Amino acid sequence: MQPTQLPSETTTKTLRVARSGSQASSAGPAEWCTGTVRSDPLFAAPEPARASGACVTFEPGARTDWHSHPLGQTLVVTAGCGRVQQWGGPVQAIRPGDVVSIPPGVKHWHGAAPTTAMTHIAIQERLHDRAADWMEKVDDATYDAQPAGQ
Repeated sequence: MQPTQLPSETTTKTLRVARSGSQASSAGPAEWCTGTVRSDPLFAAPEPARASGACVTFEPGARTDWHSHPLGQTLVVTAGCGRVQQWGGPVQAIRPGDVVSIPPGVKHWHGAAPTTAMTHIAIQERLHDRAADWMEKVDDATYDAQPAGQ
């Protein structure tokens, strides 16, 4: 016996391939970043899903501002050497293969090391059409602190 398929199942559930280079890169906006940052979108899951992902490259010295995510964020470092810090915690070095799990609502920043670019895949979910809450710039003294894990 064959399972019954509803018409909506055959027309809306289709595998989709987003071809490399088919989505435009964008610069990290100055109101959220310091330095040169490029974001290449990977996916934005259609409703009812709320996940999105991007491949983000930070040039040496570049970083995000302090921010949080209502449903958290996962970073997968793919190239270079970077830094991440939770508010009140130590600056930590991050390298290819490292996975950073940022809980919902945790204030943090991430970016490249002073002399080395860093690329990571960032995955987060939207809550009420919001994936991030942006805050103040990361000052140079905070960014320049010697990272733990070096």
